[in-house]
Amino acid sequence: MNAQTSAVAMTETTAEWWRGGIIYQIYPRSFQDSNGDGIGDLAGITARLGHIASLGADAIWISPFFTSPMKDFGYDVSDYCDVDPMFGTLADFDALTARARELGLKVMIDLVLSHTSDQHPWFAESRASRQNPKSDWYVWADAKPDGTPPNNWLSIFGGSGWQWDSRRQQYYLHNFLKEQPDLNFHNPDVQEALLNVARFWLDRGVNGFRLDTINFYTHDQQLRDNPALPADQRTSKTAPSVNPYNWQDHVYDKSRPENLEFLRKLRAVMKPYDAAAVGEVGDEQRGLEILGQYTAGDDLMNMCYAFELLSGDTPSAGYVKETMDHFDRVASDGWACWAYSNHDVVRHASRWKLDEAGKRMFNMLMVCLRGSMCIYQGEELGLEEADVAYEDLQDPYGIEFWPEFKGRDGCRTPMVWEAHNPHAGFGTASDGRPWLPVSGSQASQAVDLQENVPGSMLNHYRRALALRSSHPMLRTADQSPLAAEGQVLSFTRTGGGEELLCVFNLGTGAAQMTLPEGDWASIAEELDGAVAPAGGTLDLPGWGYAVLRKGGA
Repeated sequence: MNAQTSAVAMTETTAEWWRGGIIYQIYPRSFQDSNGDGIGDLAGITARLGHIASLGADAIWISPFFTSPMKDFGYDVSDYCDVDPMFGTLADFDALTARARELGLKVMIDLVLSHTSDQHPWFAESRASRQNPKSDWYVWADAKPDGTPPNNWLSIFGGSGWQWDSRRQQYYLHNFLKEQPDLNFHNPDVQEALLNVARFWLDRGVNGFRLDTINFYTHDQQLRDNPALPADQRTSKTAPSVNPYNWQDHVYDKSRPENLEFLRKLRAVMKPYDAAAVGEVGDEQRGLEILGQYTAGDDLMNMCYAFELLSGDTPSAGYVKETMDHFDRVASDGWACWAYSNHDVVRHASRWKLDEAGKRMFNMLMVCLRGSMCIYQGEELGLEEADVAYEDLQDPYGIEFWPEFKGRDGCRTPMVWEAHNPHAGFGTASDGRPWLPVSGSQASQAVDLQENVPGSMLNHYRRALALRSSHPMLRTADQSPLAAEGQVLSFTRTGGGEELLCVFNLGTGAAQMTLPEGDWASIAEELDGAVAPAGGTLDLPGWGYAVLRKGGA
């Protein structure tokens, strides 16, 4: 066994399997329908796990499949410890985890702890009176003397973050839909109940969690008003620009310091299982700082992601450098999980208006950055955002802010497997109309059309992820500060006596770079878009890149 192979083996057997790992996100409603009802399900996921394993992923993250009224498509949970019948049964979940183990895939599930559905039995009891065992399990508050809400907090989904309840003659807090009341994390019984949810799934064999809206768990007990943000500071990373949610500095309704106490308890529950968690940090001004706080040391979360690479215009070399420099300043003791796309944002191929070369280059950039990485289903096919007509919209977020913001349905349309089969292979019955329409333009990029084409986007992803897995330095080694000259971004990864130089042209025009002194050879020559050095220089076409090892091949 050579040193490199030994390092790979160590990475795969260590309890820190997640560090530098490759996570594939599955949106279950849209992955594979096994029974022809138009909705993806757990059995469908099980049937398609071989595709994910063939990519070289280490783990899957499954978006919520728990019992739910589906007002927010599973992110409104009414029973944390059961499977919604539309997705199958607990036995189906057990079969999924067993198949994943056979394929060497870890299983992470999406826990939505900050809020429940208003149909959850906990909320039914809580709202029944002001004097019952669960009366304080949610965030209740009296109206102001004039009957208006307790403060100025807003909902990400539009309007006030408070909903009047006629039973208790009080308002309850909801950071999202009014059907998603927020749990009161200042109550220790609530915390223990949620830790028991984690224990239930860990005992069932999951390897970790994606934690939805992790910085929303706790709120300011004094219910102080959020301060206003000046117009020039209103960014739109976590809410669309048309939403006045962006007009506040959210210092009191989320990201409170008390949250750290609960995260330590959760990590303590996870540790005996060697489980890992990745938290979603939704914050406009302090996302990377919170990421650093929540992943520092070994008693908090394993990794988190903020929204710096999930929103905005096409990243320039300068922007990526600024983001990574900022990360180094505020999160040097933490661990990031980078992603470009997920179920909540416009697919990055469309958001950044990328051609095929641009898609490949950005994939390779993530492959080379220090941290873990997350791929959203269909990203490996190069899928762009689907165009969903207003009459086909399902997302309440898009319906609320149409047409300036079309919601999240365009990134949630069914996965395309077989171009010429009904519904691109998503469903098994020709008359089973999918919950969202299959995109015809996406069907032309289906898995079966790309599978046996060496230069396809699908096979590019396979080769790129194989490069990362076969070079542990790309997963965990030290990373130098990034350099940006024009649109050329470069950095080194060093460890174990080796050094890799990673260079990326984030522009469409050709660029040249003089290499540092030394003998450099490409380790990515089989990847489309990769450039080899010539005479001490790199000649980079638009969207070109190079991954070079010092000392030759």
